[in-house]
Amino acid sequence: MFANLFLQAKKEQRKLSMVTCYDYSFARLLSQTSIEGILVGDSAAMVMHGYPSTLSANLDILCLHTAAVARGAPEKLIVADMPFLSYRKGVNAALDTAQALMNAGAHAVKLEGVAGHEDVIERMAQSGIPVMGHIGLQPQSIHQYGGYKVQGRDEETASRIAQEATTLEQLGAFALVLECIPAGLAINISESLHIPTIGIGAGGGCDGQILVLQDLLGLNTDFEPKFVRHFAEGAQIVCDAIGAFDAAVKDGSFPSAKESYS
Repeated sequence: MFANLFLQAKKEQRKLSMVTCYDYSFARLLSQTSIEGILVGDSAAMVMHGYPSTLSANLDILCLHTAAVARGAPEKLIVADMPFLSYRKGVNAALDTAQALMNAGAHAVKLEGVAGHEDVIERMAQSGIPVMGHIGLQPQSIHQYGGYKVQGRDEETASRIAQEATTLEQLGAFALVLECIPAGLAINISESLHIPTIGIGAGGGCDGQILVLQDLLGLNTDFEPKFVRHFAEGAQIVCDAIGAFDAAVKDGSFPSAKESYS
């Protein structure tokens, strides 16, 4: 059902918005908004657990966060990331991973790349598992890239990324993420596909956009890539509120009589 809504939005040229979220409290807030979907990303390893990359987000971690988000926003499309290497160990292992994530509350799964696991993508799609692709910069391949670098700037890699997009559509993906590629390339890919593209660092020509919630709220002051816009100064808001609490405790104004039991 949710996948069809994404495809319908593409046909009607309506922009899609997604947010990456990892917990129940924020999911409850997102449930009150008009965004179309929530990604429970493997970036939880970095944002929520302090690891240096996404590679530490194993199935247990992703199932835990997926279940929390699903309880908070069950009416939103919830896409869960497939962990590092989980879809490179054969069809059966990939299906078991996808089943665990969907049992935890995901409506769809996302995986990176295409080459070498085409059979996995096709089998999952044929098995009734909505699959979202992810091409361009693939964070799980960070060691291969030698850092977080824009992809597709030369003709050879741009052609490869465009072909990967076409292949994903042919294999049955219902949507795909384009991460950190030139805006012109993202436009060409988006216009060539029947399925929607969701951009992050891929310019405004994609069919939708996604940002990590902590990034768009301005909560992560140590992470400021070019493609992130702070829609709130969340870090300052939090620090100001905690400072006000601290001051009220120390000057004796909190708790007041109204905030105390008789």
